[in-house]
Amino acid sequence: MKTIFVLLVSLLTLQQLWAQSGELPLRPGDRITISVGAIPDNEVAQIKGVYTVSDNGTINLLHIGEVRASGLKPSALQRAIEQTYIREEIYTRPNVLVSIDSVGGADMRQVTVTGVVKPGGVPYQQGMTLSRAIMSAGGPTPFGSMKKVKLLRGGRASVHNLSTGIGNPNVDVLVQPDDQIIVPE
Repeated sequence: MKTIFVLLVSLLTLQQLWAQSGELPLRPGDRITISVGAIPDNEVAQIKGVYTVSDNGTINLLHIGEVRASGLKPSALQRAIEQTYIREEIYTRPNVLVSIDSVGGADMRQVTVTGVVKPGGVPYQQGMTLSRAIMSAGGPTPFGSMKKVKLLRGGRASVHNLSTGIGNPNVDVLVQPDDQIIVPE
């Protein structure tokens, strides 16, 4: 019994670690926050802020102009910005931090959930699982069944039995932005 408990805790920890490192690639319309350090104070305020990835997949930064952001993960974008500032001999050791801005309007990444108390879009959060998305939408309706929850992703469907698998990463899988979740009656 103790071994099963330790194994379950280990699996949950591994799922959480993967979720934390599972950055999503940026896409046009994403809002990102950029912070910068190790540069002159008067220029920090000119660079630091919230940027929206343009339709052509770029952001525009002080001194270096357009930088490709679409398709890059935030950590890769921050390295690209740092390297560009160094290569162009503008700053010697800039320290850039890029994160996806979780506060957004129409461009916010969402997961669509139906068959729940509050159907519709649920704001995507890194590490979100099927059950968490369902509960964020108010949980299943009184007639909803967690035994055959359907996940639609990229034109493919998979069915998950969440009635006994909440917390099990093999059943309660991580969702991605634009996924559709259907809780049947």
